[in-house]
Amino acid sequence: MSKKNHVFKAEIQQVLDLVIHSLYSKKEIFLRELVSNASDAIDRAQYVGLTDKAVVEDAPQWKIDIIADKDERTLMICDNGMGMSEEDMDKNLGVIASSGTQAFTQALKEKKDVNVPELIGQFGVGFYSAFMVAEEVTVISLKRGAGQKAVKWVSAGSGTYSLEDAARDKPGTTVALKLREGMEEFLDEWRVREQVKKYSDFIAYPIRFGEKGEVPKDDAAPLNTMKALWKRAKGDVKPEEYEEFYKHLSHDHQPPLKTIPVSVEGVVEFKALLFLPKEAGFDMFMPNKKHGLNLYVRNVFIGADFDLLLPEYLRFVKGVVDSSDLPLNVSREMLQDDAVIRKIKSNITGKILSTLAEMQKDAPDDYRLFFAAFGRILKEGLHFDWENGDKLKALILFQTAKTEGNGFISLKDYAAAMPEAQKDIYYLISDDIKTARQSPHIEAVTGRGFDVLFLTDPVDAYIIDRLAEFDGKKLIPVDKGDLELGSDEEKTEAKKKLEASASEYKALTDFIKEHLKDDIAEVKLSPRLTDSACCLVATDRAMNATMERLMRAMNQTVPDQPRTLELNPTHALIQKMNAMLTADAADPALADYADLLLGQAQLAEGSPPKDPQHFNRLITGLMARP
Repeated sequence: MSKKNHVFKAEIQQVLDLVIHSLYSKKEIFLRELVSNASDAIDRAQYVGLTDKAVVEDAPQWKIDIIADKDERTLMICDNGMGMSEEDMDKNLGVIASSGTQAFTQALKEKKDVNVPELIGQFGVGFYSAFMVAEEVTVISLKRGAGQKAVKWVSAGSGTYSLEDAARDKPGTTVALKLREGMEEFLDEWRVREQVKKYSDFIAYPIRFGEKGEVPKDDAAPLNTMKALWKRAKGDVKPEEYEEFYKHLSHDHQPPLKTIPVSVEGVVEFKALLFLPKEAGFDMFMPNKKHGLNLYVRNVFIGADFDLLLPEYLRFVKGVVDSSDLPLNVSREMLQDDAVIRKIKSNITGKILSTLAEMQKDAPDDYRLFFAAFGRILKEGLHFDWENGDKLKALILFQTAKTEGNGFISLKDYAAAMPEAQKDIYYLISDDIKTARQSPHIEAVTGRGFDVLFLTDPVDAYIIDRLAEFDGKKLIPVDKGDLELGSDEEKTEAKKKLEASASEYKALTDFIKEHLKDDIAEVKLSPRLTDSACCLVATDRAMNATMERLMRAMNQTVPDQPRTLELNPTHALIQKMNAMLTADAADPALADYADLLLGQAQLAEGSPPKDPQHFNRLITGLMARP
């Protein structure tokens, strides 16, 4: 192949410009990224070799060599992994196929003063970090397999790169960096050793150092310990080692919120190292984002993002699982119905849920931080994981009418604080906390000193059926059905008062019902209002207004479910309308008032009035009256 020159795509050039010309506090991050890439290449070779023995017929001693040449001011990172073909190089080094380039460049601009290099790994552009220290990068690679030819890729990061044939005896890849002036420190063995120890000590293959451009001898002592962190005793691992491994694994620039080592022996044996992140990544809620754990079988890397090891509602967990009970020649399809995988998944799920319960009890501030980031995802488990339903109920936190600011409490905390007269747990599904706090539906409940749970996540409307009861107490919606409060005697007394008022206001409720017959199902006096004039109430089995809006937002068909308009007989407006009707049943203002009541009730539940222009004209007319 003759030498071919190529131009980087515009978005790649933008990344390169930012990487090369921005100011960084940790230029050494490039070594972590290139060593990580070399480790991945060896992982890939081992995995392919499980089913294609020809790929590893040379029975290599897997290794990563870092070779410094001070005279040439060159640093090389060499591996004997899978290698790349010309097509691979053009695709992997000339294009960032799916790494969120725009998101990366935006984040880079926004966070340029806060450990920006940590973002490099997070957005999949680790190779390009080499240009932070190199004026020119050369990659020579020979892909494993019959009929492959060595290829050389060269670029100065100035907008172009070249591809041509190269000479290389054995499969693998060499990345050679011609260092910039002032970057000579990375040619010193002590500096390289320091960085490998800091960032790559857990890499499972020996990382060796050579000088004067010479390959290290086979008996050269590795710079890294090579023992996987998940196989080391917890007491033998420093917190900073866990932290660096987590960053390597997740590409998160922050340390984990919680580290969870797991060692299981018995019917099934495996070790795992799990992490709870502090924050949800920008891509956590992307529909096509892959989630899962890295799977090893007897120290051999099988693959990343194995979602079979975790239930979907724990997809925020990062980590690795290493099992000796699985065959090496596994595939995702083979694992679908594997009993060992199901047992591992069950054990891991139980461990994570128990760890969260411990955090909730012993480190409530950390748990609230976790729940603010991932509570919406955790709630999904109530819908899908019936087996762990009670554990999940205990882990869910809620904002309530009584909690101040953005405070959260658990169902256990709510139940413990219930007054003696309160028998049920009350809740309201709403679009947001502000709308919930101002809802007329909660007035009678809070007026008695009872608290109300506010369910404001979109997922809440789907999981509420799984929250039908807690600790023997029913969960009652305050905006649906008949609401009865207090003891049996109090309920009887309240019912008698409403029945007496119903007779007095029957003409008014009949009038409003007839006037609004196309928009409501019923009009009656309310047991739930103390300050507001009216509200709309759904039947027990109907959707509430929030659920209807959510369904419509997803272009779902919503059945026609007219709600009941409830009136507060103690409110001055309702009393005035009753007096107007008694004085003159033909008064045209009564129809306007009825329309205003409906619009007011719709606004209070977070819905727009049916006819906003008509509603505005009525308001304007009232304001203009002398």
